[in-house]
Amino acid sequence: MAASKQTVLQFFPSTTSLSARVHPVVLFNICDCYVRRPDQADRVIGTLLGSVSPDGTVEIKNSYAVPHNESADQVALDIDYHHNMFMSHQKVNPKEVIVGWYSTGFGVSGGSTLIHEFYSREVSNPVHLTVDTGFQNGEASIKAYVSVNLSLGDRQLAAQFQEIPLDMRMIEAERVGFDILKMAMVDKLPNDLEGMEASMERLLALIDDVYKYVDDVVEGRVTPDNNIGRFIADTLSSVPKLSPAAFDKLFNDRIQDNLALVYLSSLTRTQLSVAEKLNTAAQIL
Repeated sequence: MAASKQTVLQFFPSTTSLSARVHPVVLFNICDCYVRRPDQADRVIGTLLGSVSPDGTVEIKNSYAVPHNESADQVALDIDYHHNMFMSHQKVNPKEVIVGWYSTGFGVSGGSTLIHEFYSREVSNPVHLTVDTGFQNGEASIKAYVSVNLSLGDRQLAAQFQEIPLDMRMIEAERVGFDILKMAMVDKLPNDLEGMEASMERLLALIDDVYKYVDDVVEGRVTPDNNIGRFIADTLSSVPKLSPAAFDKLFNDRIQDNLALVYLSSLTRTQLSVAEKLNTAAQIL
């Protein structure tokens, strides 16, 4: 009988004993970049910097975000920005090298393979760090992955992400800051107008509290406090005396200035985006 041929699929791990250790400043930086992301971006990706110890532990010490455009079937990275940022970091700390990349969200997404392939050309065996910025139930899902190749004979078929051990060692002060970060649920930073609206609402609430306290003191429901009375008197005396018409004009002028700044910043951002796309198209052609 003729011997039957067998097809053997083999996994070739990129490393045998690899682990990662992430510093808290990296997590804070990733969350800060996420809340400052563009309006049309669903997630943030960036480069991880650090070092690799002889025992195979990847020390992730720093990071920076990389602008990108992502669709269902492709991902476009701003490679020039990535290289310029890395060169700038090298001038400050030449010991920090590229050790991988990060993305926000839960787990590995569809475009992660394309991005990981790019970073594999930047450094051998890059680490992929995922940070779930949603902090569901006050818990942070932070995981690290490496690529494992699936081959058929001598031909590579695909790559699979394999989770590796991740250590987050923090001192007490860093642990307190990280716990506060998990409780602060902010999806986006407010713009100037939203910030002004929130400040005015908070100011009105404080004025209502002062009115209620003064009424309670006058009606005898609360024992008067001389220190609070002097503080209220000093606060009222520091307020400039303006007529309602003059105050309305000053306030409206301030709003118009803020609207002009928002318009100019949006116009500048649009021009920079168009120039960046034209530059990228010129390099491709």
